[in-house]
Amino acid sequence: MPALFLGTLAAGAFLPLALFAGGSGPGELLPDPVVWRSLRFTLYQAVLSTALSLVAAVPVATALYEFQRFPGRSLVLRLFALPLALPQIVAVLAITGLYGERGVISLAVENAGLDFPPVYGLTGILIAHVFFNMPLAVRIVLGGMSSMPDEYDRLSHQLAMGPASRFRLVLWPFIRPALFSAGSLIFMLCVTSFTVVLTLGGGPRATTLEVAIYQALAFDFDPGRAVLLALLQVLVTAAAFAALTRAGGEISSGMTLGTLRSYPVRSSAALRTGAVLLIATGTLFVLLPFVIIIWRGLAAEIADLLGQQSVRDAIATSLLLGAGAAMLAVVLAYLLASSLASAAARRRFSGTQSASERLLGQTGSLILVVPPVVIAAGWFILIRQVASPYAAAHAMVVTVNAAMAVPFALRLLLPAAMTETERYGRLSRQLGLRGLARLRIVTWPLARRALLLAFAFSMALSLGDLGVIAIFGSQDVQTLPYLILQRMGSYRTQDAAGLALILSIIIAALMIVADRGSASQTARKTSRRTVGDRKPT
Repeated sequence: MPALFLGTLAAGAFLPLALFAGGSGPGELLPDPVVWRSLRFTLYQAVLSTALSLVAAVPVATALYEFQRFPGRSLVLRLFALPLALPQIVAVLAITGLYGERGVISLAVENAGLDFPPVYGLTGILIAHVFFNMPLAVRIVLGGMSSMPDEYDRLSHQLAMGPASRFRLVLWPFIRPALFSAGSLIFMLCVTSFTVVLTLGGGPRATTLEVAIYQALAFDFDPGRAVLLALLQVLVTAAAFAALTRAGGEISSGMTLGTLRSYPVRSSAALRTGAVLLIATGTLFVLLPFVIIIWRGLAAEIADLLGQQSVRDAIATSLLLGAGAAMLAVVLAYLLASSLASAAARRRFSGTQSASERLLGQTGSLILVVPPVVIAAGWFILIRQVASPYAAAHAMVVTVNAAMAVPFALRLLLPAAMTETERYGRLSRQLGLRGLARLRIVTWPLARRALLLAFAFSMALSLGDLGVIAIFGSQDVQTLPYLILQRMGSYRTQDAAGLALILSIIIAALMIVADRGSASQTARKTSRRTVGDRKPT
């Protein structure tokens, strides 16, 4: 059922090819300079963004690993997880407040007698992508180094290796595979970056494939060009996803906090000073946008904004669609997780995965090969053949955002589904427990925390999405990100900052709930293991 739903949703992006009629066909558009300029810039900015993110991440991750007693280390790593949940439209506002015209940092640079490049264009895109992806790369690389056996680390310190030798001979073999995995993931995220390029692109010379798809439908209404651009986007994304899979990475990677040494290590004052400077620089780069969001948001008239009917409608629409998408994502993810758990239970004694089980395991992530803008564009063209596509805005926002959240929800729910199947699967079948009865008696008490955690995380992802609503949105259907984009387009930046703060508070509340649920779940498992290890006296 979940695989059929996700497959049907993704297929809608390609059905317009079969129904395409009238106007210029995709074959006639191949020489179109707009198409190839968009493809070149998509790859160019993705490669540059990936390289800059990795180059900045390696020294910061190395400093965090080498200086593990750094005060506030866990807080720094938690801060580095926040950009993953921050809506891109909110980050764009913060970046323009820092690096844009009369921004905090750009003014400081100009007062020092230097020129700061315009934030609209490639410069702003790179800054935004490094802000989102450098912290992710730090956590992945740090996880790679944390997988190193303690003996290697201890022996290298006992041999008094210098920093360069230790990095090259001890750390680099564990950094390299993590770096390749992080690079593949970041490249895929940059290729599918829509909101950042839409708001900071600054013109035709800085347009990616996804933004060109949006422009082809929203402004030019050229379905032929939109279909060709969608095909190219899927090919590029599929290549990036294949590289990510080969690297052994996951789209939801980067959640580890690393492990601490159980033995003391001495280092020179110079190394400690260098580590502190690196960590402080990386922390400030990630922290300053959040400070700007709060500062500029509080400077706006929040009470006046909340008094506007359009704002209240946008908040209500965002919460309603976000909750619907989260509910659907959780249902699909748990059905998929239950199927995987049942398949694993059936092969408990054979030990080898069948081809169908491997394909089922990849189903949740394969939807990411077709970005939400591409899915929305395909269904927009398809629905337009029979009805007004704007009338289907609510359904499309819910279904596409739910599909995009399934890989993350699946990662959270799979352990709970495995536990339920291993402990109570056979007993439930013997007792005839099925459907709602099994959900109430077995599934809910065991997987309640995981289900609530997946719901909160999926809703947070849906609330910040702009890709689908940018195509299907109208004056009748507006979410908070869509309204922020409109206010930015009409140069009402103060209103946009206030709306961004409201959206950030809503998402932060959801993430706090998710984080507490995760912590409670971990504590509960630890308590169970401790009690189980006790022997009767």
